[in-house]
Amino acid sequence: MQLVVARIGRAHGIKGEVTVEVRTDEPELRLAPGAVLATDPAATGPLTIETGRVHSGRLLLRFEGVRDRTGAEALRNTLLIAEIDPAELPEDEDEYYDHQLMDLDVVTADGTEVGRITEISHLPSQDLFIVERPDGTEVMIPFVSEIVTEIDLEEQRAVIDPPPGLIDDRAETASSRDAESTGDAERDGGA
Repeated sequence: MQLVVARIGRAHGIKGEVTVEVRTDEPELRLAPGAVLATDPAATGPLTIETGRVHSGRLLLRFEGVRDRTGAEALRNTLLIAEIDPAELPEDEDEYYDHQLMDLDVVTADGTEVGRITEISHLPSQDLFIVERPDGTEVMIPFVSEIVTEIDLEEQRAVIDPPPGLIDDRAETASSRDAESTGDAERDGGA
């Protein structure tokens, strides 16, 4: 099974190093020197990591055969893909690979069906489940512990406790002033 572990950014310096946008929780394992990675586009690779270091909070990699800035710039926006065993699980019990979460049924704590996970969007602040509802519409559910309360891989389901308005249009009124202004409008209309 293939797993996208990083995207190559811009060149750094003149000796072939590139910045990398890490897309794995295990960069020390997936992006270590000696790792051979497939690429997208495929014609760019495979690439073998020669060196890696952190500079100003960013991971910098150098690949075998890439010795100058021109070669490094040619790799920009290439996805780095690791081959993993499908049975392999992340080290932390609260972490999951995307392929484990795809197609899980999403239900509320009381068992109400919400839909099925069709995509996982990795944003800088959090991950989102894109859930296809039975009527074909989609809803986005933040993958945070306050909302996604349980992932049950054996039962193939994700249990959620959504706040009002997340999966339906019936958000609760948050302000008593809104209720008062409704009463004022009725009084003004009657005068």
